[in-house]
Amino acid sequence: MKKKVLITGAAGFLGSHLCERFIKDGFNVIGMDNLITGRLNNIEHLFKLESFEFYHHDVSKYIHIPGELDYILHFASPASPIDYLKIPIQTLKVGSLGIHNCLGLAKAKGAKVLIASTSEVYGDPSVHPQKEEYWGNVNPVGPRGVYDEAKRFQEAITMAYHTFHGVETRIARIFNTYGPKMRLNDGRVLPAFIGQALRGEDLTIFGDGSQTRSFCYVDDLVEGLVRLLNIDYVQPVNIGNPSEISISDFAEEIIKLTGTEQKVIYKDLPVDDPKQRQPDISKAKSLLNWEPKIDRNEGLKITYNYFKSLSSEELRKTDHNDFDKYIIK
Repeated sequence: MKKKVLITGAAGFLGSHLCERFIKDGFNVIGMDNLITGRLNNIEHLFKLESFEFYHHDVSKYIHIPGELDYILHFASPASPIDYLKIPIQTLKVGSLGIHNCLGLAKAKGAKVLIASTSEVYGDPSVHPQKEEYWGNVNPVGPRGVYDEAKRFQEAITMAYHTFHGVETRIARIFNTYGPKMRLNDGRVLPAFIGQALRGEDLTIFGDGSQTRSFCYVDDLVEGLVRLLNIDYVQPVNIGNPSEISISDFAEEIIKLTGTEQKVIYKDLPVDDPKQRQPDISKAKSLLNWEPKIDRNEGLKITYNYFKSLSSEELRKTDHNDFDKYIIK
């Protein structure tokens, strides 16, 4: 019989790619999403498949899955600053009640759990690049705390269920990821830049542009997650691309990619925004025999072509300037 996997946040960016991958690998997939930030059009092509089911459900409420269940991938959560600052309570609930429900279900079913943690557990890091042993520099009561602390709690309760209940668990600390199916209007730097370029707007940099990010193409990330699920290792593992670039240089890359002539404008840096972000992937290399294969130029071309294919209505939508409203203090 085919193995069965539950993927929460299935209609989101990463969740939808995971649904496709596990179906391709021969699994029966149950996708679950309350659609608060996910989009059905990310997965609507899967509805015709016998190997896919969709549950419109909030994981912060009790989860019932009939029959056997082999794996749970908990990817339900707002992931962009605009989203989690607009819906802070829901963000905290999905990282606490949601993971509690998933772990309880795993315990009852004897299923293995992989959770989507994040590089945000490191906060504004004082260590560079970030190793898994670094405990972070997070402001729990700052505007980003609703997301950062939800993810830190998620790691803690996952480890507790492994230690005290023997649940098989895996923790992936995911760094900036990009690719098709991202939302242009979620405020993250890559879709924001491409969206602004496509609309003929100036590119907005928050801060002086010297802060850095490291971008991993989604196919590489999914491969790393699958490998992590299939090894015997319960401590957190960084999964991301260590190729680091400043936001200013990245803006110039986007302008060159899109062939546009926008200016770059600067606004105040959001509160607690990390100045540096680069994963140390030594563990992923040694444990998973994994490292990214798709370089940024190739991945950006694919992503740009996806965004160009969107309707004019979708291109017009933008919440990027809501940073001013939500996190500039």
